[in-house]
Amino acid sequence: MDLASLIGIIMCIALVVFAIASGDEGLGALMNFVDFQSVLITIGGSVCAVLTSNSMKDFLGGLKSISLIFKAPSLDTSGIIKKIIDLSNVARKEGLLSLEEAAGDLNDEFLKKGILLIVDGTDPDLVRAIMETELVSIDARHKKRMGFWDGLAGMGPAWGMIGTLVGLINMLKNMADASSVGPAMAVALITTFYGSMLANWICIPVSAKLKANNDEEMMVKEIMIEGLLSIQAGENPRVIEEKLKSFLAPAERAMASSEVGGEG
Repeated sequence: MDLASLIGIIMCIALVVFAIASGDEGLGALMNFVDFQSVLITIGGSVCAVLTSNSMKDFLGGLKSISLIFKAPSLDTSGIIKKIIDLSNVARKEGLLSLEEAAGDLNDEFLKKGILLIVDGTDPDLVRAIMETELVSIDARHKKRMGFWDGLAGMGPAWGMIGTLVGLINMLKNMADASSVGPAMAVALITTFYGSMLANWICIPVSAKLKANNDEEMMVKEIMIEGLLSIQAGENPRVIEEKLKSFLAPAERAMASSEVGGEG
């Protein structure tokens, strides 16, 4: 589990609750922020608006994608580079056809697919085209999930403002009772509070985390493509290693070098 996401979400709401409850009213102040009609307008309106802009399948898939931010990243970039170098050594000593047996031990379907294309003697340009097409498709699916949360993040404050306008209209209709103006204004503003919380507590962080995970996965798959094409071209394993490490940050390159163990 990715503890950063879990801790972040819990701490956000905990700090807000603490700030509210630390006033003179204590925990009783929390009831000032509870209003069922505001929930219907802000949360209900936002969710329904996003539902309108998506198919039912995409809407349900978008909701489920929140679980992805709690999963610890399983991508081992240094390990992938090491595996590709191992494969390049095998191909250099025994030929490209020997990679077919090695592909059977791989868990990554994307890498396995590329190796089998190479073993089948596919033209390098066609290998790159096939792999990059799949990469684009994966990226598009991920961006659809990010777009769902970006859309909900935009709808939250908008529907919060609609709720505020509804509250203000009702308040102005009852201006004769001056004592009701303050409480009515407070209720009107709760919808804006709900909308801002929906966007900044849940939606924007979820979208940002999904984007970060997607960027990392895209980089790893680009490393796989370049590594496989280099193996097919018969490049020296040491050259392949240096080429693939160029994708990494300087600190990560040293780690990758230690894991590869200087094979060549």
